[in-house]
Amino acid sequence: MGSAAGGVEALGTGLVEPAMERGWKVAVTLTPTAGHWLRMSGEVERLEKLTGLPVRDETRLPGDARPHPPVDCYVVAPASANMVAKLAVGIADNQALTQVAEAIGTLGLPVVVFPRVSAAHARHPAWQGHLEVLREAQVHLVYGPDVWPLYEPRQAPSGRELPWTAVLDAVDRAME
Repeated sequence: MGSAAGGVEALGTGLVEPAMERGWKVAVTLTPTAGHWLRMSGEVERLEKLTGLPVRDETRLPGDARPHPPVDCYVVAPASANMVAKLAVGIADNQALTQVAEAIGTLGLPVVVFPRVSAAHARHPAWQGHLEVLREAQVHLVYGPDVWPLYEPRQAPSGRELPWTAVLDAVDRAME
């Protein structure tokens, strides 16, 4: 899963390709905004060719076949502050959020979330509560200064610098 957070443009090279090199089957679902961004750049088509599966960013109609195989682990990276907040309170207003919200409530199905937020988002009074709710739900968070230093909004680093290896390693640990 990818949301409209900075770094989503590097999802293919940063996360999908290395995951496939580890032997994982990868299916990509995006929030509608992330889907729009990546369609505009041609990245959706590249991801579909790479994975052999359609990239989802819309709900399917009743009776439509499921386009992705069953999932062993969900990875939400990068997760915008908006996506983290919605997951914490159970808002499922798009395909990506619906899938992850259901996964959080499914016993034995690991969920790994990498919040890609600025220091300003992290200073919001509700932020720590959102993280705590997700931790209580057994969501594996890839978060903290040892993983990814917070940045001020006007100094946002590129997506290529994101801690993609830490996200992949968190999946390995979650699947043990």
